[in-house]
Amino acid sequence: MKAGQALKEHSASIGLTLRVMDAIAIITSGLACFWWFQNSYDLPRGYKNALLLGMLIAEVTFASLGAYRGWRGTAFLSELKTVIIANIITFGLLIFSAFLTQSSDSYSREWTFAWFTSSLILIVTARYSLRKVLGFLRGKGFNARRILIVGDGELGQQVAAKLILNPNIGLTVSGFVTDKQAKIKTALPKSVPVVGDIKDLDRLVTEYQINQVWIALPMSEAETMQDVQKALHSSAAIIRMVPDLFGFRLLNQSMTEVAGMPIINVTTSPMMEGKNRFIKSIEDKVLASIILLCISPIMLILALAVKLTSPGPVFYKQERVSWNGKAFNMLKFRSMSVDSEKDGVKWGGATTMSVTPIGAFIRKTSLDELPQFINVLKGDMSIVGPRPERTVFVDQFKHEIPGYMQKHMVKAGITGWAQINGWRGDTDLEKRIEFDLHYIENWSLWLDIKIVFLTFWKGFVHKNAA
Repeated sequence: MKAGQALKEHSASIGLTLRVMDAIAIITSGLACFWWFQNSYDLPRGYKNALLLGMLIAEVTFASLGAYRGWRGTAFLSELKTVIIANIITFGLLIFSAFLTQSSDSYSREWTFAWFTSSLILIVTARYSLRKVLGFLRGKGFNARRILIVGDGELGQQVAAKLILNPNIGLTVSGFVTDKQAKIKTALPKSVPVVGDIKDLDRLVTEYQINQVWIALPMSEAETMQDVQKALHSSAAIIRMVPDLFGFRLLNQSMTEVAGMPIINVTTSPMMEGKNRFIKSIEDKVLASIILLCISPIMLILALAVKLTSPGPVFYKQERVSWNGKAFNMLKFRSMSVDSEKDGVKWGGATTMSVTPIGAFIRKTSLDELPQFINVLKGDMSIVGPRPERTVFVDQFKHEIPGYMQKHMVKAGITGWAQINGWRGDTDLEKRIEFDLHYIENWSLWLDIKIVFLTFWKGFVHKNAA
């Protein structure tokens, strides 16, 4: 059996296994929930039809979202998100169909909710268990894929090291293939030999029963990559290319297509494009409107307190930098005297400035930040995102701190991942940037909700808030 055919057949068997597991989970959870509420397995006909329809809809929905593709080497979190979305859509369609057929009153709402929850838990548990079992077996050498790496330089050795350190993926490096052996060797967990030259690739694939050939060459060696393809023109081995991106600081790297050309995004804005931009915008507008409605009495009291305890305006406008380096006027309740910056602006000087009688309190409790929800409604800011900095400091820090400007690929926020982890005020900027970029790289709606919750839980009063 040819290598490519074997790979496809195994991928198909995994997909079939997942389909069967999901169908069993849908039916079993529905039956178990009915027994829990009714203490009987004697389902009325309508419930039986619902179970069958749910299984069929799940099959189509899960397949459409790619939940049955081969996932060797991919993260479980990615599969988890797909499964959750697919299950929500499945039960959403079930409920919608019951509404259209005017049969929704025939089903217990408690049973429907319990069925949805238990089916999701069962599907996720089964898939996670399958991953663990297959990972263990692959780590023992079962169903391993043999790989040749073209190029034994720094890139090739880094690729080999990562694969060797993750045996559960089931990808075994049989050796390097190169016409120019590297003079400097990096440390590998175990020895990987150079088994031959590129011109011998076709023979080596057969001799070592290779399933995949990975090209790990610098981008400057484009001609060598063509030689690899020519050498394998009669082989069924899968050819993969590892981009030489280890030296870059990547931010949401991805592949895309422009005018029919494959493009690698080394850095991109994950929240400001496509559906994510829409989700983020809706999140900001809805939450900001609700929050402003709830806190309007508090803001009125604070405005009166600021006005009555010191001369000057209620709000303090400060130029800050947000998305794409665009400047905007960020609003705060004024906590300092009107002449506090008469000698100029200095980084780290917030604690030395003269404050109003109520200023120290509203800054320590972050109540001075509440007007920024108005900035969110205007579109200048987001509720969650990297905290914005003053223009003068941005011009300084972008030359001093690696990756500093990457935080401006998204809208600035009222609160953020760095702030709930204690990096706020006049704290270490490099650590704050590290946390900001982590947030951008791992953004999701659920992460935003978590940050908002933790802000209310522990983020308002902090020693660095002054």
